[in-house]
Amino acid sequence: MQLVVESRPGLHGDPDPASFQLGGRQIDVVSIIDRWRAPDHAYFKVRGSDDALYILRLDSGSGLWELTLFKAPGMP
Repeated sequence: MQLVVESRPGLHGDPDPASFQLGGRQIDVVSIIDRWRAPDHAYFKVRGSDDALYILRLDSGSGLWELTLFKAPGMP
């Protein structure tokens, strides 16, 4: 699922996600829990202001962001 993400300068020249739009709501990134790189993508595991966990993927070539995982608070 493609996302509109507001970002800020981050480590290694990659933008860090600061907030994103999901279902008409703005979710602020409270913390970046983990990050890793693949050949064409940068991945960010983040906790949102709704206390959910997300994995966001940035396509290094196109600059497009995608949601790859969502875990609601309290889910195992």
